[in-house]
Amino acid sequence: PASLVAACAAGDPAAAITDAALAAPPSIATAALDLFVSIYGAEAGNLALKLKATGGVYVGGGIAPKILPKLRDGTFCRAFLAKGRFAELLAEIPVRVILDEHTALYGAARYAIARLGTPGRPRHRRSPRRSLRP
Repeated sequence: PASLVAACAAGDPAAAITDAALAAPPSIATAALDLFVSIYGAEAGNLALKLKATGGVYVGGGIAPKILPKLRDGTFCRAFLAKGRFAELLAEIPVRVILDEHTALYGAARYAIARLGTPGRPRHRRSPRRSLRP
């Protein structure tokens, strides 16, 4: 549609497609978002299996909170669980979306404090590293 093309040209194409998919009746934007969410869910399921993430999968970043209604409609979960004999294991793994947009900054700040220390306090000392080689 011409309005979608204009919105893409005027700014962020990903945001324009997402907005069109969430606001309008089924269209090419809706199909694109369906495909994206399906791939997102499938890869989250793959990662959960690779890491045996029985404590949960936390989906973060800038995209997930913006497409939360689409993530909740079942497309993500169907793709997440579509792993054949591992579907039962995956069904037991909780999936959460991180809504706080500053979460990555908290982690970076914690790392910086641990690495550099705070004024008036000594630096964090790393434990000695041990080589696995003889």
